[in-house]
Amino acid sequence: MHEFKLWAPRPKQVSVQVVGTEVYDMTGPDEHGFWRVSVEAAGPGDDYGFLLDEETQPWPDPRSQWQPYGVHGLSRIYDQKAFVWQDKSWQGPPLTGAIIYEMHIGTFTVEGTFDSAIGRLNALADLGVTHLELMPVVSAPGNRGWGYDGVALFAVTEHYGGPEALKRFVDACHNRGLAVLLDVVYNHFGPVGNYTGKFAPYVTDRHITPWGDAINFEEAGSDEVRRFFCDNALMWMRDFHFDGLRLDAVHEFMDRSAVHFMEQLSAEVDVASATLGRRFVLIAESDLNDPRIVTPREAGGYGMDAQWSDDFHHALFTILFHEEGGKGYYDDFGSLDKLVKSITSIFVYDGVYSKYRKRRHGRPVDGLSAHHFIGFIQNHDQVGNRATGDRLEHYIGMSKAKVAAGIVLTAPFIPMIFQGEEFAASTPFQYFADHEDEEMAKLVSAGRKREFASFGWDEASIPDPENPETFVRSKLKWNEVHEGRHAEMLDWFTRLIHIRRASNSLNDGDTGHTKISFDPDRNWLVMDRGLVQVITNLGSQSADFNVPSGYRLIAQSEPEILLVSGKITVPCNSLAILSGEEI
Repeated sequence: MHEFKLWAPRPKQVSVQVVGTEVYDMTGPDEHGFWRVSVEAAGPGDDYGFLLDEETQPWPDPRSQWQPYGVHGLSRIYDQKAFVWQDKSWQGPPLTGAIIYEMHIGTFTVEGTFDSAIGRLNALADLGVTHLELMPVVSAPGNRGWGYDGVALFAVTEHYGGPEALKRFVDACHNRGLAVLLDVVYNHFGPVGNYTGKFAPYVTDRHITPWGDAINFEEAGSDEVRRFFCDNALMWMRDFHFDGLRLDAVHEFMDRSAVHFMEQLSAEVDVASATLGRRFVLIAESDLNDPRIVTPREAGGYGMDAQWSDDFHHALFTILFHEEGGKGYYDDFGSLDKLVKSITSIFVYDGVYSKYRKRRHGRPVDGLSAHHFIGFIQNHDQVGNRATGDRLEHYIGMSKAKVAAGIVLTAPFIPMIFQGEEFAASTPFQYFADHEDEEMAKLVSAGRKREFASFGWDEASIPDPENPETFVRSKLKWNEVHEGRHAEMLDWFTRLIHIRRASNSLNDGDTGHTKISFDPDRNWLVMDRGLVQVITNLGSQSADFNVPSGYRLIAQSEPEILLVSGKITVPCNSLAILSGEEI
């Protein structure tokens, strides 16, 4: 017995076709637009699709939890309770003390599956990672991609192994003490394979986003659209045992409701957390520089636990590397004082004028811990959206890349690293896709070349996103981890993470306890975080610094760094960590 339930206020007649049995007319619509029918002969493993009005083509279920034939094919009934979990006593580590590792399953290993990724989990646990953040894993058109064009949002892609394989992966992570976060896309559907419009008003043309019509969070039918996305979030945490979600580009949520969608989602996740006895977290990606996103609901905020700190990334990146011609938002950064502000005040643009935006932007962060913000120097966007997907170390060199890692892992934010960053991976992470529509594939390829040609790139050097070789080229090479410079970087990250996790001072999220002195002419910066002092020299010559009494040198990015008679000499492009703590 299986009950089929479908929100479909648009068609006048709906039936469900169950393969191996027959077609069953559904009863409805009720006052909210729902159709229902119970089918005695249907059960887990059966394929089905919905027939609308006079059409003979069955359409996949918008809430399908299994799409074994891809996003255009029939749905399959999936039994969420069949998997036998081994993590029943699991309680994940707190986000406030996290070391987050962002990963793309398809390129994390040569095989590109959940099961093959399990074989690398011990290395991440040994490194000191606490949370894995998976780029989207839902069903999307084509055989490869970043995952942000998903259309079957409740179904796990078969290319990585499907729903059972994902559960094996999460279970294995928990067995090794690793929490797991999932990147979800609630701001748009992918352009191909989205059939929700046949059923109901999931999107609206009243608002336009970079991907087309906006998700309908505020107009007629929006109650059920919001229910769709909230139920999706709860499913990942309840049925797949994820410890939290990262919400993509929440600034594209067009919602003027009295209760914003993020506030509703936060409240429902808190209820689920209390019911299931596990702590769940929500992380937002936002371009708004609005602290309300991570302000608790009780204080009038939206209740997200944390958000990515883009200003910190931009400020750090632009003092490490100057790109000719600039690049949009980078024009607002590039000086040491902006890096200092990004560390001590979080938002550089907190109500001040932005040259790039040609207006004032943001508002100040008052009274919030830095643990509400995620700091990084690399992520999938900042690597993959470069013309050739080159990683930071590829163009600024090993010394500066080690300095960048040192700042990220000692700043007051929750640190995040991107797959392969920890061993200075030789492979790029490029933008790749597989659009089934030939015309769209041509447009994507041509658009990519045209975009970067405008920045002075030779079109011939820009990888074609639709070429399978672009995807293969982006896969990590794990056999290089213990060789040469890769081993050197891995040792550096391992040391930094150990210090981070062992230090009370470095786990203090109060930005008022972070004191920074700097010299913009000589390009050095000294960050005092309680009993830990981080000295960074990005100038053109060595610099000498006095060492606080009782402090010792506990980490150095270059072997030439020397501490003699209360003074430390720090060469250019290097970083030293001193501590008065026992670490």
